[in-house]
Amino acid sequence: MIFITLAIFVFWLSVGIIFYVYIGYPLLVYIISRLFPKQIKKGDFEPKVSIIITAYNEEQDIRGKIENTLAIDYPLEKLQIIVASDGSTDGTDEIVKEFAAKGVNLFRQDGRVGKTHTQNKAVEQADGEVILFSDATTMFQSDVLKALVPNFADQTVGCVAGRLIYVDESESGVGTGARSYWNYETSLKESESKACSLIGVSGCLYAVRRSAYMPMYPEACSDFLICTVVYRQGLRSVYEPGAVCTEETNRQSEKEMQMRVRVISQTFTDLWRNREMLNPLKSGFFAIELISHKLLRYSIPVFLFVLLLTTIFLAFSSDLFFILLVFQIVFYAIALIAWLLEKKGMKSGVLAMPLYFVLTNLASWVGFYKFLRGERYASWEPIREKS
Repeated sequence: MIFITLAIFVFWLSVGIIFYVYIGYPLLVYIISRLFPKQIKKGDFEPKVSIIITAYNEEQDIRGKIENTLAIDYPLEKLQIIVASDGSTDGTDEIVKEFAAKGVNLFRQDGRVGKTHTQNKAVEQADGEVILFSDATTMFQSDVLKALVPNFADQTVGCVAGRLIYVDESESGVGTGARSYWNYETSLKESESKACSLIGVSGCLYAVRRSAYMPMYPEACSDFLICTVVYRQGLRSVYEPGAVCTEETNRQSEKEMQMRVRVISQTFTDLWRNREMLNPLKSGFFAIELISHKLLRYSIPVFLFVLLLTTIFLAFSSDLFFILLVFQIVFYAIALIAWLLEKKGMKSGVLAMPLYFVLTNLASWVGFYKFLRGERYASWEPIREKS
């Protein structure tokens, strides 16, 4: 009897944590953002902006990216464009040099040292008051800077994240799941921005006040850690939905998994190296955001596994838990079917969401395992499908 009671307690504890992470925390931060919103004092502000595009072997996309960046509606005399090539071995550097007459600067980092280290060095070459970071596969809307930079008129703002819209013309299952997941993340970012501060941004589009940028260690997930860097200085990271960019999603589970494992492993490294920021007595509600949005979110696979084990144990003595066990088995079976359909080149439709849920949580398992093993990701490989 005592084992059944314990199993029931563990079951509902796991349910409670899963509910809190996906529903409770978003509701909590939304309520705080509505009751105690932190306003942004935007103003007429037109500083010099340095745009840093970090690239490694991006000859397929870099020309289009540069042309898109040159088309931004912003005074040319106040715009500096730097392509930071992390030891590219294809034609990336040569393509960038073709735009030298238009003011595009090539910064080549020899030796393949990784994205974050390359960004650090590229910032040393930048002379803008605001530094905007982006990827070679990201496309800006022309008014992106006019929407983004007025936020820096507020002296409490150290970092501004733009709005990323994922596109997937093929309507793949992974793409569908990624877009739905990102829409959920975006709504959460809106609330966190108003309640306290963002705890992470998208590497596709974010800007930092030059005076607030500090070099980060090479294995850092820079677009996550930057928010902690500026928060330590008493500054906020905010979300600007009017600054829009687009990016194609991955269309294959393996590539999405590869990307998420790398990001999650790097994030665990960043959380560990900055673990004092998880103390609410030190960093206030920012710590609650870190714990809820990252630490507990990435711990969900553990609670899903415990949930399954306790349900199996309790199913032998309870019709309710037998039904719950069947539900879980069916859910994971649907994810498997969606994966098999993808392998056969078939669209999975509504089955895509269970597949993406399982994929992201499996990535958390693998990412944490790699973190514990001491594996670190300084360098990265482009993983988009080739045209």
